[in-house]
Amino acid sequence: MARWDAILTLPVQNPPTLEFSSTDIVWSRVEGWKEMMDRVALIPFTRVNDFVRGESNRKECPTKFHVEARRRRPPDMPYKPKVDGILEYILYWCSFGPDDHRKGGVVRPSRNYSAKRKTPAGRPNTKRGCTCHFIVKRLIAEPTVALIIYNHEKHIDKQGSPCHGPLDTKAVGTRAMFAPYISEELRLQVMSLLYVGVPVETIMQRHTETVDKQGGPRNRDDLLTHRYVRRLERKIRRSTYELDVDDAVSLDMWIETHQAHVFFYEDYSDSEPFVLGIQTEWQLQQMIRFGNRNLVASDSSFGTNKLKYPIHSLLVFDSNNSAIPIAWIITPRFACRESHRWLRSLYDRVHSKDPNWKLGGFIIDDPLADVHTIREVFQCSVLFCHWRMRRAWQKNIMERCLDEEMRAEIFRQLGNVVSSICRGGGDVDLFEGFLEDFVDSLGFLDYFKGTWFPRLVPWAAALKTLPVATTETCAAIECYHHQLKLRLLNEKDPSVYQRADWLVDKLGTKVHSYYWLDEFTGKASFARYWKDEWKSDLTPWQQALQIPDSNVTTDGPCVRVKCQIDQHIAYTVWNAGSEFALCDCSWSRIGNLCKHVIKAGTLLRGRGLAAPSTSLVKYNQILSSILNCPPHDSLIRDHAVALATHVKMQLNALYDPEGRGAVPSVSTHEDHPGQRPPASVEMDVADRQPPPASPLEQPFKDGSDSLRDGNPCLDTNSSTDSVMGKNSQENLNAACGAPANPSGSTDGVREGELDSVHLQPAGSKSASNGAAHVSEPQISKILDDGNKFSDVRGLASDPMDDDSTEKDFEACCATANQPENSKNSSENIVIKRQSSDLMMNGVLTKNGVLKADIKRPDQGRPSKRALVGQATHDCITDDAVANGHLISNSTPDIENMAVDPPEELSTSTMLPAATGQRTELDTTEEAGKDAGVVMDVEISPSAEPATK
Repeated sequence: MARWDAILTLPVQNPPTLEFSSTDIVWSRVEGWKEMMDRVALIPFTRVNDFVRGESNRKECPTKFHVEARRRRPPDMPYKPKVDGILEYILYWCSFGPDDHRKGGVVRPSRNYSAKRKTPAGRPNTKRGCTCHFIVKRLIAEPTVALIIYNHEKHIDKQGSPCHGPLDTKAVGTRAMFAPYISEELRLQVMSLLYVGVPVETIMQRHTETVDKQGGPRNRDDLLTHRYVRRLERKIRRSTYELDVDDAVSLDMWIETHQAHVFFYEDYSDSEPFVLGIQTEWQLQQMIRFGNRNLVASDSSFGTNKLKYPIHSLLVFDSNNSAIPIAWIITPRFACRESHRWLRSLYDRVHSKDPNWKLGGFIIDDPLADVHTIREVFQCSVLFCHWRMRRAWQKNIMERCLDEEMRAEIFRQLGNVVSSICRGGGDVDLFEGFLEDFVDSLGFLDYFKGTWFPRLVPWAAALKTLPVATTETCAAIECYHHQLKLRLLNEKDPSVYQRADWLVDKLGTKVHSYYWLDEFTGKASFARYWKDEWKSDLTPWQQALQIPDSNVTTDGPCVRVKCQIDQHIAYTVWNAGSEFALCDCSWSRIGNLCKHVIKAGTLLRGRGLAAPSTSLVKYNQILSSILNCPPHDSLIRDHAVALATHVKMQLNALYDPEGRGAVPSVSTHEDHPGQRPPASVEMDVADRQPPPASPLEQPFKDGSDSLRDGNPCLDTNSSTDSVMGKNSQENLNAACGAPANPSGSTDGVREGELDSVHLQPAGSKSASNGAAHVSEPQISKILDDGNKFSDVRGLASDPMDDDSTEKDFEACCATANQPENSKNSSENIVIKRQSSDLMMNGVLTKNGVLKADIKRPDQGRPSKRALVGQATHDCITDDAVANGHLISNSTPDIENMAVDPPEELSTSTMLPAATGQRTELDTTEEAGKDAGVVMDVEISPSAEPATK
């Protein structure tokens, strides 16, 4: 049993790539059969196919591995839990063996192909006696793990010579140079083209032209034959969705034959309804590619009026910000909101491929969605998109109100109500006032009262508590919804809509092919065969970006946008600048968000002629609540104590690298009771240390409400100067009553002179009672005159994120030291960070305040204390320590300082805390509280403790 002890103690290896080969795995040697040493490794059983594909696609010897033998224990068969018991045994062999069809080769008696046929069908160069093979075992002791035994990894024959691939000199000029079959990518391309109606001759013609341009075949895909494409076309033509007259039986048969495309399935039971989750291999790859650290959106109810089972689609956004379906969930209408049943299976499926995959945010369009389950499974923030509500209101207003001015006024009032609810200034009661104002519009009011009034409570709750998705996200989801309707609901016989087997078959074949071709780079070669279903137009947001600003003019309360094709045609936009704007174009009349509305809104907001979008307002609210949210427990305080100890050790090592003993003392105030060092600089650190934000949680600076390359992030200032610019620093000096110091050195501390570092809890007054304080409103006004603060990279969705204490941040600030008798003067300098070997990421106390005191012993006067401002992260570099300057990354309070994020933000910049809603604190009251512990820092050059 020593063999199995050695095997079961091996680590399970899971490379973070879609495919991996034997070169990506560390192999071990264990005792095998007949005293031989087996080359073994353990991988997750769900990744066996990824290993087979990766091993087949190795460049040094491309091939394919087929299943030569398989033994599987039936699930209902009883068995004893033995350590060496096997649930499944699979033997994979290179497709160029084990038989040898070459002259003089050996063919197994059970595989005798010597009988010649009149029409030989087979490839004479396929079987060349290759001995490369490996064994996969699924153990009873570890059912989730696959044991791979790979003793014959070289592609050689029994004589030890290379038998195929580039190393085989006899294979030059034959197909044995390449893999025996075409790649899965080319097969999926050919199948997709055939599904959308492209003829076989056209496919082969375009393929031949491509091979001729590159100068001949270079791989197996270049050897595609007309016969193979014709065989695929015949297979598609003969296939049918109706596998049985009974719809339920036919659906079960489809599921059995498409196990690779089903990630979750539960049939009807006494307590649970039917649920089927479909995700192809290509969709899984798109989810890993575009969903990692990014957004996933939900279109929760498609086909509720026509289909037997509505479709719940999950979407990601590609580099062009177009929606790609990554999964379809089919379930009855009454079970559409039971997402907890399949969310965990989807998450596990993705993590089995990429253990490092992490979702940035999840967008829902149903207020009754299970937000708690989404946060629990994906560990991300949840956002709300109200495009479905806006689309329904706009469509019915266009149908039921004939007067254009009345349409615009009704839609404007609805937009004001929604905006007030999102900003926290109202509730469902606002809709009652709306009904009283438009009693004359009976057609729309009857629809509103009967359809929407009973459902407004959950919608209002979602709008108030969750961040709101941006206009670009709404446009992308709406465009996907329209495309899916064209590609799915286009059957001549409407009766098929009531069959579930037709639905799953068409989603997995024709609809899937349309979306695969949307990402296909060579689709322009087949433009003549494009139909309405195949056309993948730009989203309204992308179309709006192509409209020049000169085509937009104001005409009283309206905005007119000229047509790009015919300049004599102009479309009128009412309520321009609002998210509830109307246009008289054909696309807007059917309830959709058109490009003219988006263009007019973005242009007016960019010029400051329209109010900020709802998404930006919600972002500012979340930003304010995060900056003013105190820590829940002592985690940050404990981190501050540990960090202070770390700084102490770093400073000791810095001033005494050789251990000579002449080291400036670094001690806490508790070590020297009764001593109070003077203070010159007091820095208020933010009430909490937020975790570093991912690129998804940062806003833009270009003023656009867009998702840039699928990875929206803040273009932060790359300079390491203080967040207060040069002009702002001079204004701050003037406000403090300090004269300008062109020499760049402080009066209290000279360059190259450092004192001891003394950490002291605040309990008594500082020796500097005449400190000059700059109030937060003064800082806000001063910063408005200079460079506005825009560095919000420290924001994140959860203040208690574990990663928050491990990130280093760029930081810079101003220090101020004053003469003894100057009470209202302060001198500040801007320090550039040049080294980060010694860093303090925010020494926080209970109430999140850090005080630093700097003193020079040869001066008998204490330095003045000046309030630098609230800071989220503070650090000390060794260059700054050597020059006697303290460096800090100041983050002013968002309530009292003009934070200047862009006008329009990406959806992902408004990610809320995953732990729930937090209460926004009043900054004025919080500033007056001093219940926590304040640390003071004193610096002196001697090893002796600092004295007062």
